[in-house]
Amino acid sequence: MRVLKDPLFHFLLIGCGIFGWFFLVAPEGEVVPPAETIIVDQDDVDLLVARFTDSWKRPPTDTERQALIEALIREEILVREARKLGLDRGDQVIRARLAQKMDFLTDAIASSVEPETDVLQAYLEQNAERFTTPRLIAFDQVFLGEAPTPADIESALAKLRAGEDWTDVGARTLLPLSLPLAAARSVDAAFGYGFSGAVNQLKLGEWEGPIQSGYGLHLVRVTDTQPAKLPKLEDIHDAVLLEWRRDTGEELAQAQFEDLAATYQIVTPETEKAQE
Repeated sequence: MRVLKDPLFHFLLIGCGIFGWFFLVAPEGEVVPPAETIIVDQDDVDLLVARFTDSWKRPPTDTERQALIEALIREEILVREARKLGLDRGDQVIRARLAQKMDFLTDAIASSVEPETDVLQAYLEQNAERFTTPRLIAFDQVFLGEAPTPADIESALAKLRAGEDWTDVGARTLLPLSLPLAAARSVDAAFGYGFSGAVNQLKLGEWEGPIQSGYGLHLVRVTDTQPAKLPKLEDIHDAVLLEWRRDTGEELAQAQFEDLAATYQIVTPETEKAQE
């Protein structure tokens, strides 16, 4: 018969055999342990709904909401049974995930703390290098080409210092003729690494050079500068708060770990050798 060749029939037959075997070998009068309780409260449901809404940009339908709850229950059941079988032991992925979740608990504590203004001010001053804005520089430039002669350079400088229209001096280029106030990384991104360092050595308002870029030689006139400065706390409050919470979370995590580690006796090959 065709049904006898059906894999589903074989699967059901094997299943019946397994359950029948357990029924035969089970001792009479064996007490079935009480069922474990899995509680899905309103907070759990609210979290599921919030995650769904954040991902799909809309709240779930009633059917989707019920599916989320059933998926949570299924996950909880499988996790509990896996732990009973010891499947969490020796699995580096699971171990790393559990350790990470412990750190997340500490991070959550740090994220919920609202420090006083004087605490953030002290933190800002102690970590000024993190929040100090870089020196900015603005300049005009005349491109002389890849390999101008000394005579070409002197001629261009003479025209510029004589007050001629500087936009008519030099060779054509797609590089910006003027750059507004910009940090060193932006200047180097446009002209090549090291160009900003040379420009920062020039005097304000004077044509000087030539300066080598990634494209050739330039004559440059610095038009404006803004020194590096540490902003006021009220101007960068959110950025300082974010960094403070990150550092505080790391400190709390380390302190928590040290407290937990103190309750364990740690044995390693090194400690065993030291005890010999």
